[in-house]
Amino acid sequence: MSNNPAVTIPTVKRRLISMVYETLLGFAVLFLPFLIFEVAVHGNHTPTLEHMRQALAFLVLGAYFIHQWSRDGQTLAMKTWRLKVVRPGHNHLSLQAAAVRYLLSWMWVLPALLVSLVLDLHKWQALGAVGAGILLWSLTAFLDQDRQFLHDKLTGTRLVQLPPLEKKKKTVPAV
Repeated sequence: MSNNPAVTIPTVKRRLISMVYETLLGFAVLFLPFLIFEVAVHGNHTPTLEHMRQALAFLVLGAYFIHQWSRDGQTLAMKTWRLKVVRPGHNHLSLQAAAVRYLLSWMWVLPALLVSLVLDLHKWQALGAVGAGILLWSLTAFLDQDRQFLHDKLTGTRLVQLPPLEKKKKTVPAV
């Protein structure tokens, strides 16, 4: 597909900026489920409840991404940055392909989370490990000639950049 002039491959920078926006929108997606959860558990914090919070975040974000990717290949952040996830030779991503992509996308942070757990890192150190993991994973794009991230390569999906929207001309009513 890299030799197809109709397909524009977005820059790694554009995709990373879109991911920052996606992270902000993720907080909005999680707000209501977390509010309901916190009210239900009266704001208690036990190890079991912490694991339940993490599972809730994983499931809610999974439902959001899988639904959006399988529906039209774009989340809100991807629409803003005119990015679309596609599977060459298919009209859209199946639920299964979207679910596999979601699971593999956790490779952005999972290794760093495991390192944080093993090394008993907390707060800023753990956040630094996650940041380093994200930076390292983003470098996987440079292993592919089309600059696709490893999780896309493994799932057979790819991100493409959509053309700019045509601006509508304003008509001025005659006086």
